[in-house]
Amino acid sequence: MPPSTLTAEFAAANDSFSKLREPKMLPVVPSRHIAVVTCMDSRIDVFRLLGLKEGEAHIIRNGGGRAPDEIRSLVASQRALETREIAIFHHTDCGFTHFKEPELREKIKSAEGPAIAQYVDSIAFMPFEDPAVSVVEDIEYLKAHPLILKETKFSGWVHDLESGKIRQVA
Repeated sequence: MPPSTLTAEFAAANDSFSKLREPKMLPVVPSRHIAVVTCMDSRIDVFRLLGLKEGEAHIIRNGGGRAPDEIRSLVASQRALETREIAIFHHTDCGFTHFKEPELREKIKSAEGPAIAQYVDSIAFMPFEDPAVSVVEDIEYLKAHPLILKETKFSGWVHDLESGKIRQVA
């Protein structure tokens, strides 16, 4: 099977990147000791948005930026890689505000048939309506989780995609 157009673009971009990049071996432990959990949305450039540089923070992304999806990564980040602060960032116009869980489940089951029902039903999609509310919910979830360090510093933010501004909500 021939490579996709994107595969060729990725290879060419990496060739340019590797030639221009200054070699540097950064420590595996992020220098700012923070993990940022945010959405997978392709409109968000986390490093530019927050003024972060390579090697300063763990950036953990998923659909909706929901913390319950990231326990494994956050526990490893804290216990093995010395992060002591967690920042949760959700944003306006998130795709996860555009659907309800029951409707999405039904849509997938209708398209794929009953054989996949158990798999669809095992996934918590965690859509939400208000990113400020979901940020607070995620921080409360993490504070109560037995594997998250009790001394963790938390902050919660909403990123307005239209203005580019962030607003602290927790």
